[in-house]
Amino acid sequence: MTQTVGDFVVSRLHVWGVRRMFGYPGDGINGVFGALNRAGDKIEFIQARHEEMAAFMASAYAKFSGELGVCIATSGPGAAHLVTGMYDARADHQPLLAIVGQQARGALGGHYQQEVDLAALFKDVAGDFAHQASTPAQVRHLIDRAVRIALANRTVTALILPNDLQEMAYEEPARAHGTVHSGFGYRAPKIVPYQEDLQAAADVLNAGEKVAILVGAGALGATDEVIAIADRLGAGAAKALLGKAVLPDDLPWVTGSIGLLGTEPSWDLMRDCDTLLMIGSGFPYAEFLPEEGQAKAVQIDIQPGMLSLRYPMDVNLVGDAKETLNALLPLLEQKDGKWRNRIEKNVAAWWKLLEERAHAEANPVNPQLVAWELSSRLPDNVILTSDSGSCANWYARDIKIRPGIMASLSGGLASMGAAVPYAIAAKYAHPDRPVIGLVGDGAMQMNNMAELITVSKYWRDWADHRFIICVFNNEDLNQVTWEQRVMEGDPKFEASQGIPNVPYHRFAELIGLKGLFVDRPENLGHAWDEALASDRPVLLEVKTDPEVPPMPPHLTFEQVKNLTSTLIKGDPNEGGIIRGTVRQVLSSVLPGKSDG
Repeated sequence: MTQTVGDFVVSRLHVWGVRRMFGYPGDGINGVFGALNRAGDKIEFIQARHEEMAAFMASAYAKFSGELGVCIATSGPGAAHLVTGMYDARADHQPLLAIVGQQARGALGGHYQQEVDLAALFKDVAGDFAHQASTPAQVRHLIDRAVRIALANRTVTALILPNDLQEMAYEEPARAHGTVHSGFGYRAPKIVPYQEDLQAAADVLNAGEKVAILVGAGALGATDEVIAIADRLGAGAAKALLGKAVLPDDLPWVTGSIGLLGTEPSWDLMRDCDTLLMIGSGFPYAEFLPEEGQAKAVQIDIQPGMLSLRYPMDVNLVGDAKETLNALLPLLEQKDGKWRNRIEKNVAAWWKLLEERAHAEANPVNPQLVAWELSSRLPDNVILTSDSGSCANWYARDIKIRPGIMASLSGGLASMGAAVPYAIAAKYAHPDRPVIGLVGDGAMQMNNMAELITVSKYWRDWADHRFIICVFNNEDLNQVTWEQRVMEGDPKFEASQGIPNVPYHRFAELIGLKGLFVDRPENLGHAWDEALASDRPVLLEVKTDPEVPPMPPHLTFEQVKNLTSTLIKGDPNEGGIIRGTVRQVLSSVLPGKSDG
């Protein structure tokens, strides 16, 4: 049987190590789908409910597996739907290949149905490589370059295949002028800075008396090395959201998350340090870093374009975090524990405060309690995902990471709707591990509900059936509501912020999953226990209080003024705001005060 271009695409991807792809079919990509069918079990295809979700799955699969994520869609609208998930991978520096169909070559330029200039569409998101194939002999080098560039640059690439080309007989490139004869294979190099640069960094770090460390996703896989460096420097360490799993939270000098979703100890760490070591992080908010000129600083990153981008560094080191920290450690001097003792006291007080806040009265359930009750019950090898929105605050602050736990979310893009596709991808990367996703009701309604159908279709194939999606149902687009109040000084805009009350647990039951509903705080712990013991995926719906504020760790005078302005103007939930503010916010404004 003649090998088609579609057959060659599948076989070449298999040679590159691709074993699964996420997508949705359509006539523009039928030639590749036919080849997938003929290839048997060489490459597993996972059918999402929407192309955007398939791209999120591919992005998350790259994060959780360390491999290339691949998504596939038809021409026109199918290809366009991939873009948000592709941007998620680009923003978080993940290798992703998008394979999309196109209309027949002879129709292009003729305003044909579903004709979209896909190379132009992908120009930004797949700027390193987005090409359309024209001849069978061209396909080999397009696949090879797309995969190699995605892996090497940790970026997004795109391959566009006209539908008539997919059905043509494949031809190897001729041995002639004007042809390209490519090969497969890529292994990441070992990248370590020059010794003199390492020494310059050590000199800065050794001179400091109050060293702060900030870790991001680039430090994943370097946990032991970060701990060794921190112990040598007597440092405290804050975690950017994508770096949540870098360090376990039972270490008393780990201050937790940083930024708008961060902790008071992380704020204090950056405010008071005289030296900063940033490892593998693109944390964007300069106001949460030391004031410019306050601290001497060293940064380690594998991406040169990320260096000295958030803070003016004294020494920039291009290198892999693990290898660079190993090379740096022998050059560092042991510091005393005065600075760290202060940090540890702040961290201990903060965890006590979080526990008080989580158990503060709410109507009906305090959303912080949802994460707090989960934290102590986390299985040892669980994978956590979170959506964007107020649930990300409680994920960032209240859940304690232990060694062996993996966790991620849409970081740089901070897109709603990523938690469930992320969780599904986690199951395909590690089918023998439990997975838990936290989702707000806004994101659930936006697109996550449909992907529960995907869970219903595939869960029996997973070695470990523990898969829990927890929905925070507060009938409010809560993060934006509070941003309007605190950042802008505007009351809640009901027309934009209020969302329908949907029985999510009942929807789960309708499609064969287990549904649980909690609207009393005393029932929450038992519900988590029941969900974790279930023999099938679970949708745990909790009716949470929208007036528990997901506030930044440090309120500025301007933010307090804006919140006061909101109350003066008259917010539709004014009574709830006052109660929630008294119980939650004043503990930040007045350190040492209880939440009562």
